[in-house]
Amino acid sequence: MGVITRWPQDQLCLSYREREDAVAAVEKAFASTLESLKVDIGLVDMFEAIYVPLGAWITCRKRQKDGPLVIGINGAQGAGKSTLFNLLEVILTEGFGLKVVGFSIDDLYKTYNERVELSETIHPLLRTRGVPGTHDVDLGIEILNSLKNSTDESVTKIPVFDKSTDDRCQASVWQEWVGPADVIVLEGWCVGADPQKPEELVEAINELEQEKDPNGEWRDYVNTQLAGPYQALYSMLDVLVMLKVPSMDAVFEWRSLQEKKLAERVKYIYDTQQPTEHLRIMNEEQIKSFIQHYERLTRHMLEEMPQRADVTLCLNNNHKIAEIMINNPLQSCG
Repeated sequence: MGVITRWPQDQLCLSYREREDAVAAVEKAFASTLESLKVDIGLVDMFEAIYVPLGAWITCRKRQKDGPLVIGINGAQGAGKSTLFNLLEVILTEGFGLKVVGFSIDDLYKTYNERVELSETIHPLLRTRGVPGTHDVDLGIEILNSLKNSTDESVTKIPVFDKSTDDRCQASVWQEWVGPADVIVLEGWCVGADPQKPEELVEAINELEQEKDPNGEWRDYVNTQLAGPYQALYSMLDVLVMLKVPSMDAVFEWRSLQEKKLAERVKYIYDTQQPTEHLRIMNEEQIKSFIQHYERLTRHMLEEMPQRADVTLCLNNNHKIAEIMINNPLQSCG
């Protein structure tokens, strides 16, 4: 895999030796994590060109700030947000000696029963997880505050959401982070999103909105939630990184691939003779309908977020980073 683009030269932070040492440390550490990340081995070639320089840039931002640096990673379904976080976790930890903790906005989804209640009291479409209004934003703010103000003895519990059962896992299996962190990462498809203007909500943009939200009540509620509680959560971000997908067609293709991987997981469970009736796998028609819940805000973010995200990593149709844009350059990269 050839390098399509490189990190901007004027934003190469820290010294050449620090970056080279980080590359060596990360390649050594990455050898043992490659299998769990399930990515192309050619990704190793991208460390020196993109990922370690991004880690150095983040490290420099951290050194210029008191307390933990909070990073948001935004990207549509299938863009690779979790993989990017896993890479950054290895790079920042092994390459630059930072303590890194992260979680997904997906893990903040309201429980299935809570969303059923929303669907019965506000709008039927709110039963489907994903859009603003279906997350426990207060819980997210509570977690970030806990992590930002943690001491050596502090324990922060982070929820886990199981997409195969469409419900939050029991508290007994939640993640636990002990002590302080240098970098906190919140990743998710709508992380950092701004609301739309009221006039932009008038016309339906797909079949789902035309058939199930003809009066715009659902999209108005979603936009109101995004303009209110979600901005309180996103205001806690110090850095916003966007993985910009090339098109909505790519979102469908990549999200379908995710579902196939989930189906493989279910097959493994079935083969080990564990019950699978509770697991929910979508076919292509269901995936298309599911993505239409996200389409409006995804298109909005693709249009406006690259102009304000601190770092935008533009993906091509082959899922490779083809361009890097930085809107908030560091004046001092030493």
